Amino acid sequence: MSTQRTELVNQPRAEAKPVLETLSLTRRFRALTAVDKLSISVQPGEMFGLVGPNGAGKTTVIKMLTTILPPTSGNAFVGGYDIVRHSSHVRSVIGYVPQLLSADGSLTGYENLLIFAKLYHIPRSERQNRIRDALTFMGLSEFADKMVREYSGGMIRRLEVAESMLHRPRVLFLDEPTVGLDPIARKTVWEHVRRLRSDYGTTILLTTHYMEEADELCDRIAIMHLGKMAAIGTPAELKASVGEGATLDDVFVHYSGYEVDSGGNWREVSSTRRVARRLA
Repeated sequence: MSTQRTELVNQPRAEAKPVLETLSLTRRFRALTAVDKLSISVQPGEMFGLVGPNGAGKTTVIKMLTTILPPTSGNAFVGGYDIVRHSSHVRSVIGYVPQLLSADGSLTGYENLLIFAKLYHIPRSERQNRIRDALTFMGLSEFADKMVREYSGGMIRRLEVAESMLHRPRVLFLDEPTVGLDPIARKTVWEHVRRLRSDYGTTILLTTHYMEEADELCDRIAIMHLGKMAAIGTPAELKASVGEGATLDDVFVHYSGYEVDSGGNWREVSSTRRVARRLA
């Protein structure tokens, strides 16, 4: 097991100014250090993954970067804005799809999007076009007037991504975006996430327990262990660091010391199963 940060970049890259950057970002809960001096830099248009066992600090990182939770020390900048001093500006340039279900099943897909359009202060004159474009982009146009409780799990996730993208954010945060979905629905969500970057240039930071998902989607991956970054690199670089023929599962075990297991503790299992049941 390695707890030392390993930088797996052979040569310096010619990089633009980061759209997201953390500088010794730290969060403590009394005696527990959930995130310990995390420093990462994400470039415009990059898809960046955070992986690690339960309790590694991934969701705490997301909560700090989306201004839900203040850091104990260190700092971060999203879209050029300080997450502490300019939190309202940060919220204006990000989209966030949490792990737990956020769409309202008692409303139609259109009504859900209309609420978000108002929350994001999208001008009344633009709302119809934005909603129509979002529904079309996510393949939900024909289901716009259908109650969301009648959607499949994959459709709900696509609707939630559409909600988060209505105001055209520079950075999109996806926390376990395919939790509770079957393999076909997961791959459909993957396709639409890829299109967000290719069509809109959206920078995406995602957390996931699925190594296949991280390998398939991410340009670079940071592996977290006990609140620290244990390794960072492209999927190919990370696999090469472990040995010939290594998979990303092998990389996960090597740097975190844990088998790949999305089981979690009692609270996490209960939460995930509630989501899965509602998405089913």
